Amino acid sequence: MAPPMSADRFIKALRDEGLSVVEVGSWRTHNRNSKGAWGPVNGVMIHHTVTSGSATSVRICRDGHSQLPGPLCHGVITKDGRVHLVGYGRTNHAGAGDGDVLAAVIAERALPKPNEANTDGNARFYGFECENLGDGKDPWPAAQLDAIERVSAAICRVHGWDAASVIGHLEWQPGKIDPRGFTMASMRTRVAKRLSVPAGKTPTPTTPDKEAPVNAKELHEAVWKRDAIPAPSTAKTAKTNPTWKAESFLPETYDQTNRILDVVRQLAKDVAALRAEVAALKKGA
Repeated sequence: MAPPMSADRFIKALRDEGLSVVEVGSWRTHNRNSKGAWGPVNGVMIHHTVTSGSATSVRICRDGHSQLPGPLCHGVITKDGRVHLVGYGRTNHAGAGDGDVLAAVIAERALPKPNEANTDGNARFYGFECENLGDGKDPWPAAQLDAIERVSAAICRVHGWDAASVIGHLEWQPGKIDPRGFTMASMRTRVAKRLSVPAGKTPTPTTPDKEAPVNAKELHEAVWKRDAIPAPSTAKTAKTNPTWKAESFLPETYDQTNRILDVVRQLAKDVAALRAEVAALKKGA
């Protein structure tokens, strides 16, 4: 548990992490503190907006709507990777969630599946809405995912938390699906890697394994000599080609084909002779 950062410390932490931050109006004093507690804080919660367009997303998250007054989060992460600060303090982003999940976040251990809504999350989590329709089709640009990673790492750094303190709304409240389009497990992996380097530094990217170039000789060796496919136990070639290497199996197949062709050619000759005899008999009759 920790008291929330001051607004000045908050924005500095984000900028120190290399984020592009946009201050929207009087965000420092725009909150719902009159409706309940703000703190102690225990983690970071990620959401998607179910909106399209940066301006619309920021406006709704700042002002709220007829069913829920704003601010609806602390920051809006738009598709270009910018973080728009719309409020600070208690915000209407997390709602009531599962107390067992909160206990797991505090202990920084694996999360249970949420099945209750018995704990005030607005008091306990920093919240970030991310511009996305949440339909599973709207893309998540690399810049936006990078910003989510940096935002989460920035806050964890200040409070001394590890990546287990970063959760999605769907992991907090039963019935929620956000964020949809990437997994929180993959995001926590990214956050953990970023926390392993100083603030503002970029972790060494994990490069995919690259296959070494294969020349014609190596390809021939790999396909024809080293496939080592077990020969069927009933095949005659099992004795001479126990691993059924293609190169040694092919000549045997070729020989078998030639023998079959010899039989077919002989049959064709026999049929031709029979046809000649039949024709002769018909002529004599």
